[in-house]
Amino acid sequence: MNDTTAPLGDPIAVTRNWLEKAVIGLNLCPFAKAVYVKQQVRFVLSDASTPEALLEELAEELVLLRDTPAEQIDTTLLIHPDVLTDFLDYNDFLENADMVVETLDLQGILQVASFHPQYQFAGAAPDDVSNYTNRAPYPILHLLREDSVERAVAAFPDPDVIIERNIETLDKLGVEGWNRLLSGDKAH
Repeated sequence: MNDTTAPLGDPIAVTRNWLEKAVIGLNLCPFAKAVYVKQQVRFVLSDASTPEALLEELAEELVLLRDTPAEQIDTTLLIHPDVLTDFLDYNDFLENADMVVETLDLQGILQVASFHPQYQFAGAAPDDVSNYTNRAPYPILHLLREDSVERAVAAFPDPDVIIERNIETLDKLGVEGWNRLLSGDKAH
């Protein structure tokens, strides 16, 4: 259940597949479809091989997102397959990502959400299916506009229902179903 092998294939294509089939297809994030169909999601493949290089790219992408109208880019997925492949290292790095947001004076404007192939919520077992709500094929830093998040949450009367529904969906699907979904196997 805790498959830590990196998927084969183009990281952007594999991430698009995950976004289409899991995030949008299972409605794990009810806000993702609108920006995706409007082509307002920027996919960036990082060539960083060190956390320091990734921080530099993160800063560049944050500034680009800040300076670009939301109608062109509403959100960015910074995919980094060659650095922070260990979840604990990745999780520790998120504090540095938040510091970059603060250093650029972007708190309240942009935020960084986290997705990782080994994602594990505090208190959850590694093989708990609920972890899959934040599992992606590759480590990803998801750059979001705060005002977009606020509008999305305001449009959804009880956002906590999303979490509960996601866990129910994943419980029904199971890890085998998840893997079939992403592999394209129609037997799910």
